[in-house]
Amino acid sequence: MSAQSVPLAAMEDSTAVEKPGNTALRVITWFSAGMAVAALGIYLGSELRSRYRFKKRTPYDFYSNAGEEAGEFGVGV
Repeated sequence: MSAQSVPLAAMEDSTAVEKPGNTALRVITWFSAGMAVAALGIYLGSELRSRYRFKKRTPYDFYSNAGEEAGEFGVGV
């Protein structure tokens, strides 16, 4: 090992200084990628839920008025 000092100028030159436009573009890219992942997750979640609900049908679900509640039945007004 020698006692010579290593110049730090080479180390300082290798670090790149980012431009403000580059940082903004990086933020926009990450934001749009996150939004795409969120949209894909919402879409896949709704598809999985609708398929799950389709498999859990009962024979009464095939009637035309299944799921409708009788509103003011027998009020006589």
